[in-house]
Amino acid sequence: MTTIRGSAPSKPTVPRQVGFLGMDAKTRKKVLIAIVAVIAVVYAVFPLYWMVIASFNPTQTLSTRDLLPRQISLKNYYDLFNDPNTPFLTWMKNSLIVSLTTAAISVTLTCMAAYPLSRLRFRGRSRLIKGIVLVQIFPNLLAIIAVYLIIIQIGNVLPFMGVNSRASLILVYLGSVLGGNVWLLKGYLDSIPFELDESAMIDGATNLQIFTRILLPLMRPMIAVVAILVFIGVYSEIVIARVLTQENESLTLAVGLWTLADSYSIGYGQYRWGMFAAGSLLAALPVVTLFFILQDWIIEGLTRGAIKT
Repeated sequence: MTTIRGSAPSKPTVPRQVGFLGMDAKTRKKVLIAIVAVIAVVYAVFPLYWMVIASFNPTQTLSTRDLLPRQISLKNYYDLFNDPNTPFLTWMKNSLIVSLTTAAISVTLTCMAAYPLSRLRFRGRSRLIKGIVLVQIFPNLLAIIAVYLIIIQIGNVLPFMGVNSRASLILVYLGSVLGGNVWLLKGYLDSIPFELDESAMIDGATNLQIFTRILLPLMRPMIAVVAILVFIGVYSEIVIARVLTQENESLTLAVGLWTLADSYSIGYGQYRWGMFAAGSLLAALPVVTLFFILQDWIIEGLTRGAIKT
């Protein structure tokens, strides 16, 4: 083979490997990924789509042979807000008050407890940390009877904290979420360099100033994670709320929606699946709204919390 002086010899052209359906390996890989992604999206969205159809179905049933509804009606939404047996707005107000209050108090107490466990050294610190972890091993349902009896006794002395009160729910929920959140936030604080504290102490800052002016702003992503986890957990909890609330006006949203799906057992005489679907869709709005508001901090907190710096 002759070559021109000063130029590199030309390389022989390698034909592209063409396989299934005339596609090369790279294209086949992209097509498979796209197919898997579409299947995953359909799998995740289909239950939500079915709930939307049921909410507009006036027949109060979840079973249908049509993917597209033959009848579209707002009757379920109208009954949800106008039926005296289903005070939906009262249920939602109860849930929002209990969830937001529990999240706010939990975040405050968690930050106050996590700071000394992470930054200070004192006698019994390691035993206290182990005790927090040990308490979280046992599920809350093991103590539900004891909790109920304790709330009854508290209600005899302080009626506003007895059964069928929001305060009793807040008190019980705080006891169940603080331990795990303290451990979570303590681990996040451990990832913040101690050199920041030492530099501030050299400049004359106190522990309170270090906590409020330096560490607290850096903790905002994980605080957002703790807040949203507590809010969602309390907002959707049903077992404890069902035990501590019996009156219709005192029910939380999760328990109230459960009564719609179990209408026969409480004397309504029918399963009201259409109203249940409508209420479930409306109940998801506060959680979705809060997630979108805090999504940047949540993502940053989850990613940074997984990395030890």
